[in-house]
Amino acid sequence: MSDSQIRFDDGAAYERMMGVWSRLVGEEFIEWLAPPSGLRWIDVGCGNGAFTELLVERCAPSKIFGVDPSEGQLGFARSRHHAGIAEFLQGDATALPFGDHSFDAADMALVIFFVPEPAKGLAEMVRVVNPGGTISAYVWDLLEPNGFPMAALQEELRSSGIQPLMPPSAEVSRMNALHSLWVDAGLTDVATREITVSRTFEDFDDFWASVEIAIGMAAATRDMSDSNKADLKDRMRARVQADSSGHITYSSRANAVTGRTPA
Repeated sequence: MSDSQIRFDDGAAYERMMGVWSRLVGEEFIEWLAPPSGLRWIDVGCGNGAFTELLVERCAPSKIFGVDPSEGQLGFARSRHHAGIAEFLQGDATALPFGDHSFDAADMALVIFFVPEPAKGLAEMVRVVNPGGTISAYVWDLLEPNGFPMAALQEELRSSGIQPLMPPSAEVSRMNALHSLWVDAGLTDVATREITVSRTFEDFDDFWASVEIAIGMAAATRDMSDSNKADLKDRMRARVQADSSGHITYSSRANAVTGRTPA
């Protein structure tokens, strides 16, 4: 991994850091979509399978294929899956290893801003989904206040003169950008929704343990002295106030979009 590139290769670490957040948003996302059972799904950029498992649990699909570039993530996804409905393949979001009209529904969960050419990734989902099928995504509202679980950390890093890593297509996280992307791809019945979720940590140490393993955190603090890292931790402790029980609860916001391929 280069210093300017965000890659997720550790499925267990991703689960601790972001998988829990993804499931919180994913539950509301699926409730909003309300898809029928028995569909054949493709989960593009499935990572460690956090959202794939939600599809299995909530949507009674006939089959799911999860596609991701990281074998480390896919290994974790395979190890957590026991229903026998999902298969996980290594692949690129802009060159999916399937023929035209292979699926009834496609999704990207916290992925599309990592695709260097979002329109190309969306076009691939359109290609592999049947006419009239559903194509949906959700993504952190990355460029707005409180829109990203690591927003507070990013602000503290910037105050220290450190620019945190950002995905290559951060602008697509904006709601109007998602809507335009789906419309420009020729999708119909395009709809969007804002989803806000909260997560509670047992205490600051529990919170910090999830922050320390974040890819952006590791890259941003690699060259910091121990004293500067300790100062960063102290400033974060002051920023994320605990309640009377010592718990830390805060919210993050995602933007969601859905549409149908032309019948």
